[in-house]
Amino acid sequence: MSGLDKPIPMSSKRVTNLRGQAKVPGDKSISHRSLILGALSVGQTKIHGLLEGQDVIDTAKAMSSFGALVEKHENGYWTVDGFGVGGFAEPEKVIDCGNSGTGVRLIMGAMSTTNITATFTGDASLNRRPMARITEPLNLFGAKTYGRRHGKLPITVVGAASAVPITYQTPVASAQIKSSVLFAGLNTAGETIVIEKEKTRDHTERMLEGFGAEVETETTSKGHIVKVKGYPELLPQEIKVPRDPSSAAFPVCAALITEGSDVLVPNIGLNPTRSGLFETLREMNANITFENESFQGGEPVADIRAKFSPNMIGIDVPPERAASMIDEYPILSVVASFAKGKTLMREVNELRVKESDRIDAMAKGLRSNGLSIEEGEDWWSVEGREIDGVKGGGLCETFLDHRIAMSFLILGMASKSSVKIDDSSPITTSFPIFESLMAELGANFQKSEL
Repeated sequence: MSGLDKPIPMSSKRVTNLRGQAKVPGDKSISHRSLILGALSVGQTKIHGLLEGQDVIDTAKAMSSFGALVEKHENGYWTVDGFGVGGFAEPEKVIDCGNSGTGVRLIMGAMSTTNITATFTGDASLNRRPMARITEPLNLFGAKTYGRRHGKLPITVVGAASAVPITYQTPVASAQIKSSVLFAGLNTAGETIVIEKEKTRDHTERMLEGFGAEVETETTSKGHIVKVKGYPELLPQEIKVPRDPSSAAFPVCAALITEGSDVLVPNIGLNPTRSGLFETLREMNANITFENESFQGGEPVADIRAKFSPNMIGIDVPPERAASMIDEYPILSVVASFAKGKTLMREVNELRVKESDRIDAMAKGLRSNGLSIEEGEDWWSVEGREIDGVKGGGLCETFLDHRIAMSFLILGMASKSSVKIDDSSPITTSFPIFESLMAELGANFQKSEL
């Protein structure tokens, strides 16, 4: 279940000629971090373009529970009056992070080096996801964590009374682990160091610097190294959140596979640690161009124009690109279904522990629509049927995962027969305007019965 009384099934029918502008919501990663860093500053941070999906709203509620004043104003911007580094107040109630792995992991890190206690939980999907990858480094700071078997939520974090800085090498490529450790390091007397084998999305480093923290980054033979000095005086900021590249992926990919389409997706964040999908699509012969390129708040942005691309080819996606597009593999597999030849995606085992096992979920759903899928523990491949070659007609289980739900709705837009999903309600966690935005472009989504 999605957290509502009952699931909301939906079908997607074949359409042509998608047209218009797709103004997707603000970047989810930057929205979470804006709220947390605003709370860790002394004074008022002003945020324009905050993503108002449930995941981010849950982070806003959490910051309020810890003592920040978080408000939405009539003209759409948000403000956070912060309590400063180390100023977390002990919450009176359990912190419910809903479906957000990013939210819970970053918040646990930020509060773990303050001498308070907080208990975290989430929805059914989040409570199945691994948290030991976060609690293990937090315990090294001096925090104590108590949770269910295998490190799953609900978890109580007893913050360190006298936190010590650490040097930590991440076991997997994860910006959430890195960010949690860096946030914890802010309230320690010394320098906290994170070593990554592969560089992951760097919004945390960029934003920490913007708020006034001392951050150093370098790439050595050991990997990508990030250092942050403890006890900074973070200064409140005015933030303009660029639009989310992960959300932009859906209208972009829909345009590529839908006959006669020409869609503009304006003001999209193109941080190089997030733009792997668009690079991959171009290598597949997708008709994608970047217009009006500029910088916004230290982040590169551009308008993305996507046009119908009937001659796409399958490729072997470079495995080193996985960290820059890990959330986009489900929708990439949909595009691959309409390409010529096989698309192989390797070293993507992180997909097994997202909101769902995304390899398994996509493989089952694509097979139900007539596609040939091969898979292993950390890889999978899609044998493309070219434009107009995907049978469709399947019923796809979404496993409480918003990206799985949206991906299969996009599949139905170019399949011979309509595609149905068992529950569309999880989409609101990250992309609350998805249905209306796609309808304005020309999509035909209908609520249905199972």
